[in-house]
Amino acid sequence: MLPVTVTDALGNTVTINSVERIIPLDGSVAEVIFALNLGANVVATDRSATWPPEAAELPQIGYQRSLLAEPIAGFTPTVLIGTEIAGPEKTLDDLRRLGYPVVIVPNPATMQGPAEKIRAVAEALGVPNRGEELATQLEDTMVSNTQVFEEEKRPVVAALYIRGTGTQLVLGRNSATHWLINAAGGKNVADILDIDQYKTITAESLLLAEPDILLVPSAGLDSVGGIDGLVEVGGISQTPAGINRAVLAYDDQLLLGNGPRTGDLLKQLSTDFKIIVTQTTNK
Repeated sequence: MLPVTVTDALGNTVTINSVERIIPLDGSVAEVIFALNLGANVVATDRSATWPPEAAELPQIGYQRSLLAEPIAGFTPTVLIGTEIAGPEKTLDDLRRLGYPVVIVPNPATMQGPAEKIRAVAEALGVPNRGEELATQLEDTMVSNTQVFEEEKRPVVAALYIRGTGTQLVLGRNSATHWLINAAGGKNVADILDIDQYKTITAESLLLAEPDILLVPSAGLDSVGGIDGLVEVGGISQTPAGINRAVLAYDDQLLLGNGPRTGDLLKQLSTDFKIIVTQTTNK
């Protein structure tokens, strides 16, 4: 119910009078808005919004980390919602000075993160009951699809972020992939290699960690020519995952966004881990 006044993740007090013209500044936030049945009110998105398809077809305002105030203001939004990734800060300040409500919602890379984000977006848009229902469903799906393997069967998993030959990284404990790997029963190589943010892939580190499974965004896998290209990167061909071609690829926004489909992702991830562990055990 509007108007609504919220305190956002930055501690700013923001009043929203209308949700007629919404601009999400983050792909996962756009996904939440559509899941709350307010997608028809979204007038533009940033380039990271790839789901649902309707969001990807809307006009774009640029990329969430390098936004400009003028093109955003051209859409005369009634509310802007993003995460701490949105910026630069000067652009957000310019939009606030122009009178546009800017709400920054929490985006922790934890198991609680997706539901927390949903509730915050729903509150800002005046539909807290709808948000609570969606968040609770998500939490229930996560709990029912969490699995634990016996320690000796627990697969070692490397989450990789790859964009061709220029960007080839092992993601660390501060990525949403960390809690997902653990919840699906795996052990993250980030714990073995003590990586918090990310680290460039090297043969030395991968041979030390010996991953059984590689977890990658699908666009990244495509950028190196699929599995054949991936196993040629930095010693991967010599790891158990490379030898067995145990590569799991998921849509980028689904895997990295920590959004409303994360429960479904965990369900699929748990199933895929179990299949690979069973195949490895039976060899």
